[in-house]
Amino acid sequence: MNKFDVKIMVVDRATLFSDQYFQGFSPAEEMNYEQIILDHYFYQKRGQVETMPQFKQPISYVLIVNKQSKKIFAYQRSQSEGHYNEKRLAGKWSWGIGGHIDQIDIENGNPLLASLQRELSEEVMIDAYDPPQILGYINDDHTEVGSVHFGILYLVYTDCKTVRPRDQEIAWGGFLSMAELQEISESSEAAVETWSLISLAPLKKALGCE
Repeated sequence: MNKFDVKIMVVDRATLFSDQYFQGFSPAEEMNYEQIILDHYFYQKRGQVETMPQFKQPISYVLIVNKQSKKIFAYQRSQSEGHYNEKRLAGKWSWGIGGHIDQIDIENGNPLLASLQRELSEEVMIDAYDPPQILGYINDDHTEVGSVHFGILYLVYTDCKTVRPRDQEIAWGGFLSMAELQEISESSEAAVETWSLISLAPLKKALGCE
């Protein structure tokens, strides 16, 4: 099936932001957007909503951190058109794993968490990890990609010393220190996914690196 024919989770923008709108990051304790999504989501074909900002496509966006070293799994997306389906993000650095929430995810309880677990199993090789912690939410209406997506930012801790990319869309992946992520973020030679840039501050806070 063509990826644009797949039905994915969406929520009406006006419903999602009926009580409070934000640009950038919103801490989980300020507004329960997760519950709003779970109460009001429906499914549409991906091809119908990719250019319709009146709908938001929720994405469970998870950061992986090693418990002992506090290093964060980061990766660089492939620049090859033959490897990467989402050309708008090709070649960019990221430290978040996520993807669209499919109808199949509803079969496993909370579809947001089910999608998170499915994406981790599809994109990286990781033996085990602790239950996800929600840090907050990401909304970036300043970019083409961000205008139609909405991130639920999660953090998972793992004892694994090595996490390796499974997906061919990832050219390189491994654990990096917060200082290394900061250096990549500030480099004029490295393109970084906007959501990863937005997630850096709440990640620092969660790890006590402020």
